Amino acid sequence: MNVWEIARGHSALLLTGTVLGVAGAAATLAQPLVIGEMIKSVAADLPLTGPVLLAVALFATDAALATAHAYAIGRAGENVVYDIRHTLAARLLRSRLQSYRRWDQGDVFTRMVTDTSLARVCLTQALAQIVTSAFMVLGGIAMMGRLDPLLLVTTLGCLGLASAVSLLLARQVRRVSVTNREDTSAFGSALLRVLGALPTVKASRAEGRESDHVSALARQARRSGIRVSALSAMLTPAMNVGTQIALTVVIAWGMARVAIGDMAPADLTAFMMYLFYLVSPLVMLFMSVAQFQQGRASIDRIAELGTLDQEDTGSGSGSDMALDGHGISFEKVSFAYPGSDTAVLDSVSFTVPERGLTAVVGPSGAGKSTVFQLIERLYAPTSGTIRMGGIDIASLPLGQLRSLVGYVDQDHTLLRGTVRENLTYAAPHATAHEIADALDKAHLTDVIAALPDGLDTELGERGAGLSGGQRQRLAIARALLQRPRIVLLDEATTSLDGESEAALRDSIDIIARHCAVVAIAHRFSTITQAEKIIVLAGGGVQASGTHAELHAGNGLYRRLAEAQEAPA
Repeated sequence: MNVWEIARGHSALLLTGTVLGVAGAAATLAQPLVIGEMIKSVAADLPLTGPVLLAVALFATDAALATAHAYAIGRAGENVVYDIRHTLAARLLRSRLQSYRRWDQGDVFTRMVTDTSLARVCLTQALAQIVTSAFMVLGGIAMMGRLDPLLLVTTLGCLGLASAVSLLLARQVRRVSVTNREDTSAFGSALLRVLGALPTVKASRAEGRESDHVSALARQARRSGIRVSALSAMLTPAMNVGTQIALTVVIAWGMARVAIGDMAPADLTAFMMYLFYLVSPLVMLFMSVAQFQQGRASIDRIAELGTLDQEDTGSGSGSDMALDGHGISFEKVSFAYPGSDTAVLDSVSFTVPERGLTAVVGPSGAGKSTVFQLIERLYAPTSGTIRMGGIDIASLPLGQLRSLVGYVDQDHTLLRGTVRENLTYAAPHATAHEIADALDKAHLTDVIAALPDGLDTELGERGAGLSGGQRQRLAIARALLQRPRIVLLDEATTSLDGESEAALRDSIDIIARHCAVVAIAHRFSTITQAEKIIVLAGGGVQASGTHAELHAGNGLYRRLAEAQEAPA
């Protein structure tokens, strides 16, 4: 992702705004000359109508050009920041999971919001201001040289030293700005970490510890922010001191030369006006340089976030896929998580029929959830092949693959929004009949009817407003509404009470008649009727068969089953 390339896409508007700014600066530079002509006209007892009308025209032109300049640059800035955020958000959403999970969410948020805003200032306002201010300064110097070269040399001597100090300050601003961005990101990450686990924090009586930790990071961000403010605050005084010294010298020496007739009063007035006109552009020039330096640091951070590895994308319904009698097959599949040398799965092979319930069981850490993540291509196998309907899923467009799979993860993740928005998330164009059917299969019809606004009831973060079991069933209904050929249930019955679990088992039986259902379950009561049970352990398939076969012939399965059957 090239931020500068994005900005170049709006170069026409940026150039227009800059040209308007330069034209406005030219109108400003002409004003002291007109004032000087007015003074000469007064001295020569000539009419003032012409110079006054010209001055008014210049003032009005300057105001109009300044307005147009500000609008054009502001519009370009909003366009640029929109394109950056649009591109970056798309890359985040399509990033590989293992690449994204290396980042702190708070840092990602800061780069998406704060850094993009600073990049906008850098790429539009700061650059345009540097050009227009530089033109104003150089133009003013040229006009001052035309009026009196000797006074100009004296003025430049005073302003040169102040400019050198300001340039050094601008460089320091960039350095401390990088530190401040990092400190702000660390604070945001810590805050999101705590807020995401607020019930655990309260239950552990850790409010004080976490408050101290977050406050310490906030203080660090405050300290680095104060350093940025302090260095930035020195820019204007540094230039003011140089300007004030120059003004003192110009007044003293200029008046002395006027007194002896070596310089015209009109020229001294115009020269002093140019000197006053130089103050603001000089300050703005170095402030813009400082803003540009801050923005460069943000651009670097945005570009770094834009290097996230991307998934292979695609689209399709998958309705024309030819099945070979197996819904899914693993062929000597091995996998280890990035950064780990330990294989979670080691040369695993099994098949899942195109219809019916298949259960995957095993001790914690056996790789059950990993199997699902590989099917969804959230991760890619280290070696081996996964086939769906006889086709290697690595060769399928990602959109087509995921349109075939309904996935309910063990966190039954819901989003802030209405029940309807959550339900139709994977199938936004579902009909009322399809929605009613999915709710009925998940045994949610009565639950939704009892909500204040039915399907339009607002839910909080992660589905707050529904019980754990209701959230789980809503996630299952969302998967069913997609009308997948394969449904993956990752411990989908964990939070259900006995009655809800029995109702869901009936639903699974119905669903399994039409497609493959693969379930990870710690509750063996939900899988005893499965047509096939796969036992994972030690990175491989230890056994497969029915409940009766495994209970009789596999020691691990029998121990897992008997552990649940034992009285509490």
